[in-house]
Amino acid sequence: MTPDCLFCQIVSGKRKASIVLDDPHSLAFLDHRPLFPGHCLLVPKMHIETLPELPPAELEPLFTSAQLLARALEEGLNAEGSFVAINNRISQSVPHLHIHLVPRHKKDGLKGFFWPRGKYQDEAHMETVRTALERAVKRLQASAPA
Repeated sequence: MTPDCLFCQIVSGKRKASIVLDDPHSLAFLDHRPLFPGHCLLVPKMHIETLPELPPAELEPLFTSAQLLARALEEGLNAEGSFVAINNRISQSVPHLHIHLVPRHKKDGLKGFFWPRGKYQDEAHMETVRTALERAVKRLQASAPA
């Protein structure tokens, strides 16, 4: 826990939130500025700022809760689907890992991503980007603890 982190304050009960899920590893609450009613934020109870920093042992419990919430949005709110997103650093208004889970309905006005899409300059540019990512994945896999 980090005392001045808004989400840590919610987890500890020092700040009020509309809690929808509370389990040993995570907490989910309604976003106070929702895209649509039912927009939830799911946070790990431990203070972790970004997804890459989340310990591997915490991945399964967090994403099991995300899966449960996605189902709950559909069942509890008669949503036709959901939008699930994580920001790391950029556009992360609170520096504590959080997953946005938003109920979706056809023709609800949400148009895919919230930013303009771009194109690769050409096939060669796409291949350069692909190769750089593939090499980074292999370096990271090789340096990961067994």
